Amino acid sequence: MRAETALKGRSFINALDLSPEEYEALFRLAEEIRHRPGDFAEACKGKLLATLFFEPSTRTRLSFEAAMLRLGGQVLSVADPQTSSVAKGESLADTIRTVAGYADLIVIRHPKEGAAQLAARYSPVPVINGGDGAREHPTQTLTDLYTIRTLKGRLSHLTVAFCGDLRYGRTVHSLLRALCRYPGIRFFLISPEELRLPEPLREELQAQGIAYHEMEQMEEALPQADVLYMTRVQKERFFNEEDYLRLRDFYVLTPERLQLLRGDALVMHPLPRVTEIAYAVDSDPRAVYFQQARLGMYARMALIASLLGVV
Repeated sequence: MRAETALKGRSFINALDLSPEEYEALFRLAEEIRHRPGDFAEACKGKLLATLFFEPSTRTRLSFEAAMLRLGGQVLSVADPQTSSVAKGESLADTIRTVAGYADLIVIRHPKEGAAQLAARYSPVPVINGGDGAREHPTQTLTDLYTIRTLKGRLSHLTVAFCGDLRYGRTVHSLLRALCRYPGIRFFLISPEELRLPEPLREELQAQGIAYHEMEQMEEALPQADVLYMTRVQKERFFNEEDYLRLRDFYVLTPERLQLLRGDALVMHPLPRVTEIAYAVDSDPRAVYFQQARLGMYARMALIASLLGVV
């Protein structure tokens, strides 16, 4: 039995649902798929993936749909909640139980924290969390870890600088928790006061003895970072547009600032980008965010195949 087969029938709701060993098994499978795609072109033939996105998405939804189609499966999609029975007042539990009768696997994105966990509770088929509120985005973490492992060759003994919206950034929250399980990790947390990492997460870092430094200016961190993880200030998380506009351009990675970064460092971003990375940075070989998005498709292919038990 392949190690990945142990994931069959499980849901993936939280970045810590998988052990480092299980992540590694997925990375190995993703490498096989990336280098020998023809061997997996019919792995999910006869299987159906339902993508339920109650919040806007381009990369995550299309990445999952492309992953399933490349594995030979098919896709059912709800990309606008106003076109579903949710608009009629149907509960999430009832939606999930209904859709599970049609599909073999469900991916859900929802603006409310905990929605994916609720969906998994009511679903007889595996559920994947495609992002719930400001809480978790575990498949982005899968993507990010796979990208770092592929391009840096390791996930241990790294200095990772997170920059931007650390308060509401679910990609930051998930990746930070996952990286804490690898030895020799330290963090630079770069944000304005209003967008600092939430207190419970800082307490988790302290309890685990993880080295981290909080700061408002990015220049101090850049020369020491192996990975610079940029994030956008998320307009949809703000109740006050004035606050959003004030903070939106707090950090912009320019070619001048890029000169402070190590030659072998990575610049990552979960995308979409707004103003926080200048377009002139895109041509730098350290800017890997579009490669990161591409690798995410292979990582999701490995996850789908493993949860469905077709490998």
